[in-house]
Amino acid sequence: MGEVVDGGGESGRAVLGRTLKYLREHAGKTLGQLADETGYDKSYLSRLESGERLSKLAVMEDLDTYYGCGDLLVRHWRIARYDAFKDKYKRYMALESTARLLHVYTPDVPGLLQTEEFAREVLSGPQATAGNGEEVEEQVAARMGRQLMLRKTPAPGARFVIDESALRRPSANADTWKGQLLHIEAVAQWPHVVVQVLPFSAGVHHLMGKGSLTLLWQEDGSAVAYTEGHSFGLLMDDPEEVLHHRLSYDQLRDLALSPSDSLTFIRDVLEEHGP
Repeated sequence: MGEVVDGGGESGRAVLGRTLKYLREHAGKTLGQLADETGYDKSYLSRLESGERLSKLAVMEDLDTYYGCGDLLVRHWRIARYDAFKDKYKRYMALESTARLLHVYTPDVPGLLQTEEFAREVLSGPQATAGNGEEVEEQVAARMGRQLMLRKTPAPGARFVIDESALRRPSANADTWKGQLLHIEAVAQWPHVVVQVLPFSAGVHHLMGKGSLTLLWQEDGSAVAYTEGHSFGLLMDDPEEVLHHRLSYDQLRDLALSPSDSLTFIRDVLEEHGP
């Protein structure tokens, strides 16, 4: 089955909702019947069709199987998830999803390495996502969707330099924090991912207080630099600016622990939090 709905100038979420409604009506099902046969709440399915909610990826996979439409809904969902990001971040998210190489420095746990539970806690904070619980869940779903780029084939080469402070600041829930540390430990052992810890012993450095830095390279060799703080995000594609930030990143990477020592460090932190 091809693209069921021609979205024109509609948002990705609206197109997804109309496609869901089309598939249901084409199958001759009411919302009640669909809820009974899939196990999803009727009001939840209704809000997906109206474009009021963004589901988790697994819901679209289930409905693709239910309707027998290949990966149609998953493909629409991949576009719709960008609606959860502010306009100024959307170009960066699009470039991130197609990057063949990415280098990240962050004083916090990187969004690309966060577990669902940890992301929900971060995004529920008073300074994070404004609004109700549904908006938080949409942000969580969008963040989890970003992480698909690390699992695609071919997978991009990824390097994360994470400040020690990110690993020393536990979440409110002990199980959530342990799960987050275990996830970072696991991803650090993926063949295409490198994780390095920037220890306190490295001392003062030039990116302190300036937020995170990400460098992205595309298949055609083009590159961008992206800096982000709590209230700003700046995307740069000027070659001189990108080179400047690449050199800055390289200096910071050289101050960090080696990948093997970083893995040992993460395991030591895990031990400190008990079995």
